[in-house]
Amino acid sequence: MADYAKDVLVETDWVEQHLDDGSIRIVEVDENPALYEEAHIPGAIGFDWKKDLQDQVKRDFLSPEAFGELFGGHGISNDHLIVLYGDRNNWFAAYTYWYLKYYGHEAVRLMNGPREKWISEGRPTSSDVPEYESATFNAHPGDEAIRAKRDEVLQALDSGTKLVDVRSPAEYSGELIAMAGYEQEGAQRAGHIPGAASIPWAQAVKEDGTFKEAEELRDLYSGKGVTPGDDIIAYCRIGERSAHTWFVLHELLGAEQVKNYDGSWTEWGNMVNVPIEKGA
Repeated sequence: MADYAKDVLVETDWVEQHLDDGSIRIVEVDENPALYEEAHIPGAIGFDWKKDLQDQVKRDFLSPEAFGELFGGHGISNDHLIVLYGDRNNWFAAYTYWYLKYYGHEAVRLMNGPREKWISEGRPTSSDVPEYESATFNAHPGDEAIRAKRDEVLQALDSGTKLVDVRSPAEYSGELIAMAGYEQEGAQRAGHIPGAASIPWAQAVKEDGTFKEAEELRDLYSGKGVTPGDDIIAYCRIGERSAHTWFVLHELLGAEQVKNYDGSWTEWGNMVNVPIEKGA
C-alpha cells in the first residue's frame, strides 16, 4: 500500500467487509471516550485510554499481567488480528498500536483514517456494546527498543540521536505551555528539548486523516534532517501524538531505531535540573 515499509494499514472498505470475521477484533480508543457510547463500528470494543490503559496509581503502562487481563477479559486473544481506530485522527489508536507492539503482539493494524472518516462515508454504526467470551492474552516483556525514558532522553542530548517534537509550533516555541483546552495538564515550563526538530504530527496526514504517501512522508522528515537510518526519539505532551509519529517513522517508513518518549513534555517540562529551549 502506497509503498509503505510494512503492511500495517487497513482501509475502511476492508474493515466493513470483515465485520463478521471472528478472527478479528476491532478496538476503538478515543481521546473522548464518550464518542464510543454514541456510535461505533459494529462489534468494536471500546477502551478508555485513561481509565483502562493506564495504571491508576502511577503514570505508567499497565503491567504485562494487567494488560493481558484487560484484553483477554474483552475477548481478545493472542490469535486475533486487532484493528484499531479512534477520534483525533487516530491519536490514541496509534498509541494503543505502539503499546501492543511494546508487549509483543504483532497481529495489529491501524485503520487508515479516524472514526470521523468511517461515519462521513455513511458506513454502519452501533451503540451496542459487544459481549465476547473471555480469552487468553499473554503480554510479553516490554520491548524497550521502541520506548524511551527520561534518562535515555538526557543522554541523547550529547549524542547523535535525533529528537523530534511533534507538538504544534506554538507549543514548541514556548508560546503555549499546552494546546488550548489542555492547560490543566500542562508543565511548569514551556519550550522544547534542546536540539529537537519541530515536525508537527498532523503534517503526516491528509485532510481526511489518512496518511500521506511514503514519498511525501520521507520528504517531510528528511527536510528537517531526520531520516529512517537515524536513531530517533519522538515526543509530544503525554505520548499519544508522538505515538502517531512513531507509527509513521517505524511502521510506514521502516525506521528501525525510533522510540516514543511517552513521558514527553508533561515530564520534561516539570523536571528539576534539565535544560529547555524556547523559540522556533
